[in-house]
Amino acid sequence: MTQTNDTPREPAKVFFADLRARAANKNRTAKLKKLFEAVGCENIVAKGDLTAVKLHFGERGCDTHISPTHARAVVERIKALGGRPFVTDTNTLYSGSRHNAVDHIATAVEHGFDYAVLGAPVVIADGLDSTNVIEVEIAGKHFTRVKIAGDIVRADSLVVLSHFKGHELAGFGGAVKNLAMGCAPRAGKQDQHCVRFAVDAKKCIGCGECVAVCPVGAATMADRKAAIDKSSCIGCGECLTVCPKKAMSIDWHTEIVPFMERMVEYACGAVAGKAGKVAYFNFLTNVTPDCDCVPWSDAPIVPDIGFLASTDPVALDKACCDLVNEQAACPDCKLEHGLPSGEDKFTALWKWTRGDMTFVHGEAMGLGTPRYELVKVG
Repeated sequence: MTQTNDTPREPAKVFFADLRARAANKNRTAKLKKLFEAVGCENIVAKGDLTAVKLHFGERGCDTHISPTHARAVVERIKALGGRPFVTDTNTLYSGSRHNAVDHIATAVEHGFDYAVLGAPVVIADGLDSTNVIEVEIAGKHFTRVKIAGDIVRADSLVVLSHFKGHELAGFGGAVKNLAMGCAPRAGKQDQHCVRFAVDAKKCIGCGECVAVCPVGAATMADRKAAIDKSSCIGCGECLTVCPKKAMSIDWHTEIVPFMERMVEYACGAVAGKAGKVAYFNFLTNVTPDCDCVPWSDAPIVPDIGFLASTDPVALDKACCDLVNEQAACPDCKLEHGLPSGEDKFTALWKWTRGDMTFVHGEAMGLGTPRYELVKVG
């Protein structure tokens, strides 16, 4: 059964710092430290806590991920509270530069995430080959048990740093997706990604990009056309991402809402047992059309906005969506014809996605509320 709340939650506080700075005490690091205090991390991180700092190191070739300098600012505040932070992510379902812990850490170091910069160790939370897994009980519509990376579960407290940006399946990626996909081992990612792709032969140009990236050999070529073996497809979505003609697709009308619901339920599993021990920071900078999982960085779709923090991931993501949609689209970005202030940027980017289900199912599951009060921090 799905967890439900008959009485709507009070609006959650979401703290916001813009990026204006004309003095050292107003620079971005200083703003992050003020957000850390505003969100009440002194009540979240206790002395001696093993504190997981969950972020995304970026796929090799992506350079718009969160800055290691900003991660260090959070690490320093955790240490000042007596916490013992480690910076962490989980291995990917798809093939790439973060598929196992060895390649993952090498990629992290290439992107500046090492002890010398962070002041904390990098730990891949699901282990060398994504088998460090703990099953967590939840009361969901799709799951009663979910698979979460062992070192996320074992951590005493959790600080989630998310680069807020677009995503071709989810519409956007923020705090909830960082919990759901980001805290799951490969088996958990596959649970969420149980959609199956098909090829539109009329669009397929036979380039073979899908074959090159498929981690299980489900994509093949015959007579200069791609084909997907649905019995072996694991639904990772890499073929969708790399196909230059968008010949790959799912049945959006039937599969996208359950996909979003499964993500929300996994997010609930990632924070199970950590009531009052989780803080979330979203970075509204370099708001790219795609996830940091792709090996490139497209031009941002809106100007940089700022940093936000909350103890409610649903409210935080909703505030970020609203702030993005208040902006006019940048020129020369993937929103080719531009969009004025007030228009939904992520639906315009990825037409069939249902990012709104993050808020609907997130509230139904008790993960958070889409109602928020935006509080400006200096």
